[in-house]
Amino acid sequence: MGGYIVSVQLVILIGYVLTLLAVSWWSTKLLKSSRGGAALNYLLAGRNMPAIVVTVMLTGLAVGGASTVGVAERAYTQGLSAGWYNAAWGLGGIVVGLTVARHFRRMSVRTIPEMMGAMFGPRTRFISVITQLLVMISITALQYVAGGSILTALLPDVFTFTQGMIASALIFIAITLVGGYWASGLTNIINVAAIYVGIIVALWQTLKQSGGMTAVTAALPAGGPWTDLISGLGMATVTAFVVVMVTMAISTQAVAQISFASRDENTARRGLIVGGILILPAGFLCAWFGIIAAARYPGLENAAMALPVLVSSLTPLVGGIFLAALWAADVSTAVGLLMGCSTLVMEDVVKKAVGPMSQRREMMASRIVVLLVSLLAFGLALTVVGILKTITTALAVTTSFTLLIVAGIYFPKLCRRAAGFWIVLASLLLWVVWTYIPSLRIGPELIYVEWAVCGGIFLFCAIFCKEPAGRLVPAEDRDEIEAGTLPEMELKGAQI
Repeated sequence: MGGYIVSVQLVILIGYVLTLLAVSWWSTKLLKSSRGGAALNYLLAGRNMPAIVVTVMLTGLAVGGASTVGVAERAYTQGLSAGWYNAAWGLGGIVVGLTVARHFRRMSVRTIPEMMGAMFGPRTRFISVITQLLVMISITALQYVAGGSILTALLPDVFTFTQGMIASALIFIAITLVGGYWASGLTNIINVAAIYVGIIVALWQTLKQSGGMTAVTAALPAGGPWTDLISGLGMATVTAFVVVMVTMAISTQAVAQISFASRDENTARRGLIVGGILILPAGFLCAWFGIIAAARYPGLENAAMALPVLVSSLTPLVGGIFLAALWAADVSTAVGLLMGCSTLVMEDVVKKAVGPMSQRREMMASRIVVLLVSLLAFGLALTVVGILKTITTALAVTTSFTLLIVAGIYFPKLCRRAAGFWIVLASLLLWVVWTYIPSLRIGPELIYVEWAVCGGIFLFCAIFCKEPAGRLVPAEDRDEIEAGTLPEMELKGAQI
């Protein structure tokens, strides 16, 4: 019987993978048909992504391994409040849609560091590249870890942890390498559908096997914070999640790139708001798996097994669908992050070092960069532990970019050229100290320290420094820039 279950789940997983690869291959046709050059099509989908693809890109980016297996693990002891990890992500997406999305799409830039360089100079662009890459490659590496964990936990007779990581890496690389940003977007339509169908079907069957909601709540250990939306994590942690995720969503390259690639300003705004709404329930749904596991299997030595033990009791068909859903969550996040990292390297490192390239050379260089970034993330994944903790501390570094971007859009008269470099540097150093010298930590969460220090530096520069920050290329010049008839960086003095 066990072999039959494994074979059914494996067949479903293989079918899902083949579907993603087929969509990725088909998306290469869009690389040729989209407006703009080949490299622009590969890295930014020709700036022509429709609203539905914008929505699933954000949703897929947000709902990953930490949002499924990680939330269920935390809910095993902390109840429904663990779902705030995803709810905070959703709120971040909505805030981006309501505030900066249309401004991002109006700009001619392709990366956050390019934006920083335009406003605050080449030193700020350089340190911004380093900081964004450190954050994003670290989080990308965690997706390899999550992929290996999911395959090992749910198909232990087929995959070891290392084999699961390798299998995950191969799929991540294949999708992004072949079809670029179009492949990431189109495969995420399938991924997001698979995620929600798999979660809902598996949750329904798990509740049915457990005797329904009433039976589950009656069987839970007494005194736990199981169905309370706040008390499990506590208000301080919930608030920190929200602050971190809103901060991150505004200024992380992987999120900003969705706006840059949108068809127009309204598409970016509408797609991100809908995506944020779609993200909101995912964490709370997955938290119920942890709660049900606490009722049915109290006393697990490893809370990370909360979800796998439940999956083992599902029927082969539902178990296979759910396995595909969990892996879909990981794939959807990884491909968006890989494209974000690769765009940073290509635009802010390679093109700065090499100079102008032909479309053919730029396209080849883009694919080589995707491969190298993928391999670097895989190597880093072999050393990473503590998924949720690592993510939330790394994301706090984006405070510097969020502060500078929001100020540049809404309070440009306060922005000084000198502020950019020192704020980004301070934010990076705070992360290093917080991570590697715990004895020097001040306050309950890194995000609050980041905002206090970065805000203080910004105000100091606004008062005592004189040279104003630069502005960005106006929207009407964008098409000419991408067609090659205007210099790409005619920035100083132009308005957003």
